[in-house]
Amino acid sequence: MSEDTFMGVPRNTIDWSPILDYDKCNYCMECVKFCPHQVYEVRETEEKKLIVKNPDNCVVFCRACGKTCGVDAITFPDKGETTKKIKETRKGMAGNE
Repeated sequence: MSEDTFMGVPRNTIDWSPILDYDKCNYCMECVKFCPHQVYEVRETEEKKLIVKNPDNCVVFCRACGKTCGVDAITFPDKGETTKKIKETRKGMAGNE
């Protein structure tokens, strides 16, 4: 798992993890092979064979697994919006001290 916090903000409050487009995904599993953080899970007996099981394990701002995807089936939240939310959360946390 990645760290419990990122820039002083609890990781579980940060919306950053891969988003799978099942219309594009060909289940090559390159993302699973690449990611060392156990973000994905393969389910052989279900229609959607690949899921994002551990989104909080994804390293904030990492997009490397998406670069391994030859069919561009993996996207991520907007980095600017995520950064803005992290800064707002930190500011709110500082006001509670």
